[in-house]
Amino acid sequence: MPYFLDGNNLMRRPGATADRAALAAELSDRLRRTRARATVFFDGPAQGAPSALGALTLRFSGGGSADDAIVAAIGKSRAPAEVVVVTADRGLSRRARDAGAKVLDPDAFWSRFGVGPARQSSPERVDVAEWLRYFEDDTNRR
Repeated sequence: MPYFLDGNNLMRRPGATADRAALAAELSDRLRRTRARATVFFDGPAQGAPSALGALTLRFSGGGSADDAIVAAIGKSRAPAEVVVVTADRGLSRRARDAGAKVLDPDAFWSRFGVGPARQSSPERVDVAEWLRYFEDDTNRR
């Protein structure tokens, strides 16, 4: 079940950062613990952003709107009924349903994919000794 995420809408949730890179990193971290795949759509040009972070694909609308890009992607999907659009935007929700997709509220999406902490813009200190203990345990290696 692919998820199409309205990135600008997700950045407007309470406590969210207005930083696209931080949002993408948080989404990627949360998806990493699952088998889910998602594409996050942002308005505007890419400006050197990566196109993928693990199970998360980043798409930028260029000169159009992210909403139009999401609806177009639903139309190109082999199985539109399996697509889940994550947005609180009523207009996009209606258009997504009209195109055959399901719609999920951002709060439900965040609940479904854990309570991972949002990334800080400043780097956190790493306890190297803790990491060494972790990787010395064979059960933590894949």
